[in-house]
Amino acid sequence: MKKFLFTLLTFSLALTITACENSGQQNTETASAAAVKNSITTVSQNTKNTSENGEENSLKNNIEFDFETKTVTLNSGYEMPIYGLGTYSLEGDECVQSVTAALENGVRLIDTAYMYHNEESVGEAVRNSGVPREDIFVITKLYPNQFSAPEAAIEQALEKLDIEYIDMMLLHHPGEDDVKAYKAMEKAAAEGKIHSIGLSNWYIEELEDFLPQVDTVPSLVQNEIHPYYQENDVIPYIHDLGIVVQGWYPLGGRGYTKELLGNSVISEIAAAHGKSSAQVILRWNLQKGIVVIPGSSNPDHIKENTELFDFELTNEEMEKINSLDRGEKHDWY
Repeated sequence: MKKFLFTLLTFSLALTITACENSGQQNTETASAAAVKNSITTVSQNTKNTSENGEENSLKNNIEFDFETKTVTLNSGYEMPIYGLGTYSLEGDECVQSVTAALENGVRLIDTAYMYHNEESVGEAVRNSGVPREDIFVITKLYPNQFSAPEAAIEQALEKLDIEYIDMMLLHHPGEDDVKAYKAMEKAAAEGKIHSIGLSNWYIEELEDFLPQVDTVPSLVQNEIHPYYQENDVIPYIHDLGIVVQGWYPLGGRGYTKELLGNSVISEIAAAHGKSSAQVILRWNLQKGIVVIPGSSNPDHIKENTELFDFELTNEEMEKINSLDRGEKHDWY
């Protein structure tokens, strides 16, 4: 799964870079920064035109989910599973047991973070799973309180996880010194300590400000996405930059899951397919091109959340779920 593809799209959003020299004027931008700015301008205009024309955005820039291998190829050249396990609020033995159950049920994508306080537990489960290391994709995140000393934070994550390398590292959300921290991740990726890098909780305005300041296009942007908060303007914008989108809180998040799973529209669609409401929501995400990482400590629910590939939602069913959007965010990020 971790096979490195030599069709690297290190700068997948960048287009043809034309170097322009103006007499008496020094160009202080790097070529990469200029390319990012050009791409952002193009994508912003395309998104605006699409919105005005009422046309539906589709995945672009070589972002395609392979529903047979259940993977997507990132712009870094690595393959990542399109569904996995989120470990927010799982700690200690409960985390080890949940990750172990996930791996036993074929899950190969595990999401953790410094602020989850469970990197050691995730690493323990991965090391003891019996699954080849190269078949497991582990994501972790640096928190803003680590941005001022990012090199030490990266080494700490490597030490805590103790799984040879980190498949993906994200910045948890924007904060002071986030560019400095991202550049440290770029360096660690060049050294092979991290395979891919990305961002979490970055939206259009944040991306337009951030991307021209860095040299590597993120491979992933991870945001809150569920039927009540769909980000229908943000997702196509990110996809058009050649960046994969991953959704956290796909089932609504703690305190909101019961209401979402009980939604009559979703329940009716689930009954028509002989599936659970959770499976319908996760499948809806996948068909929209969103990688899903539902969290659970229940082995039965973990298994249920993997059974997403033996049915398909119709266009009408997709539209019914799309109509549930309330712009209702369930966390502050």
